[in-house]
Amino acid sequence: MTVIKKLVTLLRGSAREIGESVVDSNATRIYEQEIIDAKHSIEKAKGDLTGVMAKEMQSAREIERLKNEVTRYEGLALEALNKTQEGLALDVAAKVGTVEKELEEQAKAHASYALQVSKLKDLIKTAEARIREHEREIGIAKTTESVYRATQSISENIGAGGSRLSNARESLERIRKRHEDLADRMAAGQALENELGHSALEKKLAAAGIGSDVDRTGKVMERIRARQAKPTEPRAQ
Repeated sequence: MTVIKKLVTLLRGSAREIGESVVDSNATRIYEQEIIDAKHSIEKAKGDLTGVMAKEMQSAREIERLKNEVTRYEGLALEALNKTQEGLALDVAAKVGTVEKELEEQAKAHASYALQVSKLKDLIKTAEARIREHEREIGIAKTTESVYRATQSISENIGAGGSRLSNARESLERIRKRHEDLADRMAAGQALENELGHSALEKKLAAAGIGSDVDRTGKVMERIRARQAKPTEPRAQ
């Protein structure tokens, strides 16, 4: 029995951890949904407010009507007295009392409606301000969460691909060394050609004044000067 209790406790703990994990991983979405629900509640409250305001307006009109009734019946009672209609005047006075009682009830209702309107307006203003505050907070939270995800992704990619990055750097280093080796070989071949090749021998012969190309420019000039000194033969007529 003790073992079973421990297993049940363990399962409960695991379920709680899983539930908390789900809530944490979806905290932003849940927060946004709560804001949406709050906005819907405010819209409903505004609908209720318009209903109360309508009743306040209706009660104000009724109060005005009842006041006019009191004034009219009081005038009729006075007219009855002037005509020595005491009984009729009493009946009219009773009617005035009834209207005044209704007027008092309407005045109380109007005051209650006005108080409810004022409270609802204040509550709605406060709720809307809180929602704007929460929307700013959720915006900051989403931005921060995006930055954290990007940082975590970079860290994980670098950590998981560390060997790949190392291999890539090693490959680049081998390519660079091959290029350097090729350039060195080309430079060495050119140096060897200059020292031992055909061009090297030609340069040595030219330096010693030997070969068909020696002083070619001088010979060309001598030939041109000879042609210049030779008289030009007249053309046949």
